[in-house]
Amino acid sequence: MRTPDIVPLWWTASRHGVTVDTSPMELSALGEHLATCHDARGHLFALHGAAERMHGFMATRFVTTVVALTLLFSLSHWIH
Repeated sequence: MRTPDIVPLWWTASRHGVTVDTSPMELSALGEHLATCHDARGHLFALHGAAERMHGFMATRFVTTVVALTLLFSLSHWIH
């Protein structure tokens, strides 16, 4: 049985021997994109981040969280 030959992949640019640089139009588009991303980071962005962190905390400790909440509700019901 013949094993397949491994052919190395080489990346080549379309501009051989010429350094590639960003154009002013590309830099302008990047600046607009970054400004849009920065503007999108408002109060809801922080709330969304906090919700993701809480979900990550609770998802990894699901059983412990359920037991802790059950105990908390049981104690609050027992005290009142």
